[in-house]
Amino acid sequence: MAIASSTTNPAAGATPAAPSTSTDQQSQTTPDLSKEYDTPLGLAHTTMQALKDRIKLHYDLASDYYLNLWGEHIHHGYWPTDESKATDSKEVAQLALIKLLLDVSRVADGSRVLDVGCGVGGTSRYLAAELGCAVTGITISSKQVQIATRLTKAAASASASASASSPQQSAASAQPPAADAAAADADGFIRLGKGRVRFVELDAESMGDYFAASSESFDAVWISEALSHFPNKALFFRNAHRLLKAGGKLVLADWFKADGLGHAEFDADIKPIEDGMLLPPLCMQHDYVRLAEEARFEVLAGGPKDISQDVSKTWDISWALVQNPALWAFAFSQGRDGIAFLQAFRAMRRGYANGSFRYAVMAFEKK
Repeated sequence: MAIASSTTNPAAGATPAAPSTSTDQQSQTTPDLSKEYDTPLGLAHTTMQALKDRIKLHYDLASDYYLNLWGEHIHHGYWPTDESKATDSKEVAQLALIKLLLDVSRVADGSRVLDVGCGVGGTSRYLAAELGCAVTGITISSKQVQIATRLTKAAASASASASASSPQQSAASAQPPAADAAAADADGFIRLGKGRVRFVELDAESMGDYFAASSESFDAVWISEALSHFPNKALFFRNAHRLLKAGGKLVLADWFKADGLGHAEFDADIKPIEDGMLLPPLCMQHDYVRLAEEARFEVLAGGPKDISQDVSKTWDISWALVQNPALWAFAFSQGRDGIAFLQAFRAMRRGYANGSFRYAVMAFEKK
């Protein structure tokens, strides 16, 4: 996961190479580091526009660290069984979450997909390479567009090289040279496996207008752990409905607060997460269902599937990954937001353990 964001010191300089991490350090460093760099959490955001600006800055500064520490999939892992919890790596678990979303949504092979809040493009590339989808990934971060495009070109070149060296590859069906394979077409798409991918820097709240010429042309809108950042969630559901074909799917995974929390539980577990993770007020799962139905979506697969206990291991791994004094020192150099972000990891673990913080997947269909 990312290790820092900054509003108080955005000119701190270029992001240095991420220090190496070791889970062996956890028992020695966790208590001292979290206390040494303690900061009060639970502060309210000033305005929604200021929050959006902080989110963009966070991802522009921290995406290299996300990639270095967590890999190309910037989302939770899914460990649905005792065996998977004992044996599956985070990389396997991250792919398991994508497959779960495909199961609940039934997005078809070859679909035209809008991946909203695409991060560095891991899911976009998976949907293109494995399902033959044409995927447009959008993110508010210019840095993420750069990284996603670079990784996609590298994957396309590697795929072309592997195909060219395969003894089964006939001359008639040969792939283009690696350099050509990584080139974008006239619409900005890079061919990858059976599909193609492109990435666009875009505030998701503008996607309805940006893709106005493509209204009712997407087969699926995919959004994983991004909607919780959006100030105007109702607008997102309306825009998704506008862009989807009839029968198109809205595929969603996100973080939620539990129903019926008291003030003490909210203040202890949820406010620190909203503060450190740069979130407007968290919703409950039924809030998303209501917003989707108001936008004229039909709920699929029996409604939200709460998988909190099967994803919570994500934050145990994340907490272990950041137990390095150099990471905390760098976060400290970035101002309060950097430290608040790392401290929120602890709040996430506590929220999952207490049941106050929840995770669910859900899917909807345009009527």
